[in-house]
Amino acid sequence: MTVPINGPWEDQQLTEFLRTQLFPIRLASVGKDGFPRVLSLWYFYADGKLHCVSHRGSVLVKILKNNNSVGFEVSPNDPPYFGARGQGVATLSSEGAGTSLEHLIKRYLGDGRSSLADWLLSRKAEELLITIAPTRFHSWDYRERMTGLRAVK
Repeated sequence: MTVPINGPWEDQQLTEFLRTQLFPIRLASVGKDGFPRVLSLWYFYADGKLHCVSHRGSVLVKILKNNNSVGFEVSPNDPPYFGARGQGVATLSSEGAGTSLEHLIKRYLGDGRSSLADWLLSRKAEELLITIAPTRFHSWDYRERMTGLRAVK
């Protein structure tokens, strides 16, 4: 990884985290009205880039066509807190979208068929691949100092 990384994790630890965690990515973008939007998406990390899929008519796709600068975060919602965040540039492509969608379904839903998987696959031809090339990363890891804490329910 040639992207600057701040925080406690080295390149290998950050890469392993992004490849193995199943927390959705929170993707931030700025609409034409100047206000930020934050959306949670399934993702996978490969070749130093984050990959997501979204329907070609989605609000996110419309925003990214106008402004492809994004912020992102991958982390759990509950303590102990740890994760990675950063900034990057998003590109959109129909090429590879269907294969990536199938990969994401398997990654997040497993091998079993479900009504959600069937519905998503029925729209496969209308999906776009969002590839995020990170320009910077920041990691944080409070697991050691938060040992024994539980989420408030």
